[in-house]
Formats: sequence, structure tokens, C-alpha cells
Amino acid sequence: MTLFKLSMRNARRQAGDYLIYFVTVIISAALLYAFNGLIFSDEIRKLSSMMQSLPVVITLSSIVVVCIIGWLVHYITNFMLLRRSRELGTYLLTGLESRQVSRLFFLENLVVCGSALIPGILLGNLIFQMLRAVMLTLFQAPYRLSLSFSLKAVGLTFFYFLLIYLSAQLRGNKRIRIMKIYDLIYFDRKNENLVIQKEKKRRRLFTVSIVLGIIGTLLLLMGNLASGIAGSACIIAFLFGFFLSFSSGVPAWFEKHPEEKYKGQTLLIFRTLSAKLATMGVVMAVISMLFTAVLITQGAGSVFAAIFENRAKQIACFDLFISTRTPEQTLPHYLDYIQENIPVTDSLQYNLYQADNAQITEHITTDTYPSFAASCDTLMRYSDYAALRSMLGYPEARLRPGEYLIHCMPFLKDQISGIAPDITGEGVTLKPGAVYTEDFLQRFWSDGNGNGFVLVVPDKTAETRPAGRTVYAAMTAQPVSKAQYQALNDLSDTYCTAEYVPLFIKSYIIEEAASETAIFAFPLYYLALVLTITAAAILTIQQLSETRRYRQQFLLLAKLGMEPREMAGALRRQLAIYYAMPAVPPLLISIPVVYSIGNSVEPWTLTGASSPLMLTVSCILLFFLLYSVYILMAYSSLKRNVLPVTQRPVL
Repeated sequence: MTLFKLSMRNARRQAGDYLIYFVTVIISAALLYAFNGLIFSDEIRKLSSMMQSLPVVITLSSIVVVCIIGWLVHYITNFMLLRRSRELGTYLLTGLESRQVSRLFFLENLVVCGSALIPGILLGNLIFQMLRAVMLTLFQAPYRLSLSFSLKAVGLTFFYFLLIYLSAQLRGNKRIRIMKIYDLIYFDRKNENLVIQKEKKRRRLFTVSIVLGIIGTLLLLMGNLASGIAGSACIIAFLFGFFLSFSSGVPAWFEKHPEEKYKGQTLLIFRTLSAKLATMGVVMAVISMLFTAVLITQGAGSVFAAIFENRAKQIACFDLFISTRTPEQTLPHYLDYIQENIPVTDSLQYNLYQADNAQITEHITTDTYPSFAASCDTLMRYSDYAALRSMLGYPEARLRPGEYLIHCMPFLKDQISGIAPDITGEGVTLKPGAVYTEDFLQRFWSDGNGNGFVLVVPDKTAETRPAGRTVYAAMTAQPVSKAQYQALNDLSDTYCTAEYVPLFIKSYIIEEAASETAIFAFPLYYLALVLTITAAAILTIQQLSETRRYRQQFLLLAKLGMEPREMAGALRRQLAIYYAMPAVPPLLISIPVVYSIGNSVEPWTLTGASSPLMLTVSCILLFFLLYSVYILMAYSSLKRNVLPVTQRPVL
């Protein structure tokens, strides 16, 4: 048999033995191609001027991703070398030179890489279409299916994988060439050495690592750069210390609680796990560190996306919105241009009035947002309010006699309802009525329809008070174009030099928010996804590599009389604990950190389904959704290859 045929045969067998790795490489190639497609897409870059920086951000993210995938390939290559060292040593015994054996190993992995790259690019094109559809939806642009391949994206993906595999294989080949036959044959018997040999020191390290984990999490919650760096260092020290010392903690606990040792399958499960952790503590620590990065990165991406979306939603109610304190000097110039150049379907020019006190404003200033300040509460005529609700498509809000309405941002509803005063004017006393919270352009610094809230009163009551601002709000037949937006801004520079005139254009606000989401949130999701599949793949491959030992172990248990149902339960519990071990510490660290990131922004931005709590929960669920895929694949494989053997009748 020629060297090439032998390589092909071994590559096919290797792909079967390491199917999880093969699938992970395919997904990695697909993600690289999909995001490379964004780099070279003229359609995406033309969506906004801000999108010109997207290729740079994606390229930097891809460099990190290449390093992560490179580590995965390097680790699995060494793992394959460990598992197949006896076979490679046998080749040397049969007369092959070390140079030929290293070339054989190189060709096998090159075939696996090439076999994964082709379906990866095909899958990547589908993922690119999904990313493209999401991008165009963010910008509210039309989407048309296009399955054409980007040759530049294919070339860059091929270049990345060439770097990854050449780096890993050259190091693996060098190792084969310098190893002796004896070393290769007995290489698979080597395990990760215990870093700390003495049990007493391991127990101390376990305690110290827990303390460092608590300190590190608290430092991360402080939210500044210096504490973040110090907290990250403490977290890394905690994870390595915890997993390197955990193997001594289980036997020590059983020494103090011997009655627990023989309950159910406890001894079998924890003895197996503690033995495994004793030989792969460093790997578990690295994987747990990756999971921590996944959850925090994914959580930060979710927070950024929610911030950009909600901020835009809150101020992009009207297609066109202009607010001014000097309407006689400013509005005519805008209205003339709009009449000539922008088709308007509905519009309203109205005044916002000043109440005679700032009772509500002072209350929310003190208790809700300290930097917010205004000299008086804002009033609006009911007729104007009703017209604006109709313009926005909101249901009718009826004003009962002797009452006034309140329209506020959602997070202020309960607070304002509890302290809303009676309003007296023209001999009439108005009591607070219904409270509405639809988006109404009320963000505190926006000079919109009230700073966080507006009190809707009868027309005659409002007209007795001085007008504070004049507003022009309109809905247009088509979105305001970039050229039209620029022309309106030029009018502001020319005719409104004495006053800043807030100008809100829905199309521009949506474009800006979509660009920020693409630039900041997408790369974070990209990194989180690659980190998740990398860490989960290594865990799964490590577990499936023990299939033969598990088969022998459960066969022995069957001979000793253990029921198949009990063995299946033991296998499930063992897998559950094995996969939970590297995931629990990251959860305990990341949950408060992600929640704190969400609470660090202004309180009116992340509310409802986008509240910090909901974002944290969704981040965890998304992580476990992908993680559970690998867990189920491992369980299915072990159940199929291990348990059926144990269930044969014993003669």
C-alpha cells in the first residue's frame, strides 16, 4: 500500500473517530467565510458611511477567531498524536522512516482539513445570506436572495485555514521526527502531570482560589479599566486554582462523609470524574475561562444591540421632527424646503407649554436620574396629542372631564402615577387620569415631547400658559434620503446660528443604530460563537475518547449484576457533572457581570423584554442551547456504543 493510499484510509477513519471535531471545523470554516463575505460585500458597505469601518472590525475579530481555531486544531492534533502514537510507532518498527511517518500524519490531517473546508464554505454561504438578511433588515432595506460566492472571501478563508493547519501540523511533524520508537509506542500512557503533588497544598489552593474568584467578580462589577484588569487576573487565577485542586477536594470530602460513598452510583461517578480532572485540570481551567469569556462577550453584545435598538426606537417615532424655541426665525426655512422636496403624508405644527411649577420634574430628578433638570413640567394640548396619536397609529386616548392625561417613558409610569399633582387653572382643578407609555420621543436630552413625560390637558388650560417650544412633526411618503437630511442640516447651519435646533430624521436614526449594532454587537456574537464551539468540541472529544474504557467498565458492572436502567442513569449523571463542571464557575461569574453591564446605562433604555435581567437570562439560554447540542451528541454516541454492550444477556 502506497503512502498516499494509507493516508487516505487513515483520514477516512480519523474523520469517523473524530466526527465532532470534523463538524466543528466545518462550522468554523463556515463562520469565517460568512464574516469574510461581509468584509468584501459592496452592498453592505453602501448601507451607511459608518459601515466603512466594518471590514476593519471584522478583520480584527477574524484574527482572534483564527487564533482560537488554531488553538483548537493544535490541541486536537496533539490529542490525535497521543491516541495514535502506538500506531505511528508501529509504522517505524515496520521500516518506515520518521520523515515518512510525519509526512503520513501531515497528509491525513491535510485531507481532513480539505474535506471540512469545502462543505464549510458551502454552509458559510448560507450563513452569509442569513447575516446579510439581518443586516438589511436592520437598515430596513429590501432583501433579495443571492447565492453567488465571493472569490475574495473564499481566498481569505483558505488563507486562514492554511495558516492554522500548517502551524499545527509543522509542530506535530517536528515532534514525530524527534521522538524515538519507544517514546511513540508508550506516549499514549502519559497523562497531564499533577501540578501540585501534596494534598495539603491542594486543599489550601482550593480555598484561596474560591476567595480569588469572589474578589475577581467584585472587581469586575466596579466597571473601570483598572479594576477590570485586576478582576480578570483574579478570575484566571481562580479557575486554574479551582480545577487543579478539585481532584483533592472530592476524596477529602468522602473521607469525612464515608456514609455517602456507597449511595447509588456515587462512588462510580465521582471516582471517574475526579480521576479525569486530576489528569486534565489545566484543560478544564482553560475551557472554563473560555466559557467565562463567552458569556460576558455574548452578554455585552446583547446589551449593545438592545441599547442601540431601544435608543433608536424611542426617538424615531416620526419620520421628521423639528423642535425650536424661535419658530418665527427658524421654521419657515425648513417648511419651505420640506414643501418643495419631501412628500409629506401627515404633519402637525404645535406648541409645548410650561406648567407653573416643576413638581414632577423635581421628584424624578432627585430619585431617578440626578443629572436631569428642567425649570418646569411640560404641558400639551389634548387636540394636538390626539392628532399625534392618530399620526403614529396609536389607539385613541379619551380625556374625561376634570382630568388630565400623562404620557411618559415606561420606567417612569409607576413613579409619576404615585406623585402626579392636581393641576389648577382658570378656576378648574384637574386630577390625574390615565397614563400612556408608547414611544413618543421623550428621551431626557432630546428636547422632544417633554423631558421624559408630558401632561396632556384641555386646550384652554394649556393656552393659559406660556409656550416653551414649537414642534413640527411629519410622516413622509418615502424615508428621508441622505441628501435631504444633509440639506436640512445645512439650513440649520445657515439660518439657526443663534439656537441649536434638534432635528430628528427616522431614516438616519435607524441607519445610525443599525451601523452601531453591526460594528459593535456582531463581532462580539461572532467571537462568542467560535469560543463556544471550540471549548465544547474539546470537552466532547475528550469524553468520547474514553468510549472503549467505558464499554469495558459497564460490561464489568453488568457482570456484577447492575441493571441496564441503573447504568443508563449513571452515564447520564456522569455526563451531566462532567459538562457542568467547567460551566458552573463561568455562570456564577458572568451573571452578575452581565447584569451589571445592563444596569450601567440610563434606566429608560433597557426596559421590558430588553431589561438587564431578561438580557442576562437570554444570554444564558442561548449559550446552553448551543452547549446542549454537543452534550446530546456525546450522550447519544456513548449510549449507542457503550450501553448496548452492557445490555446483552450474560451467559
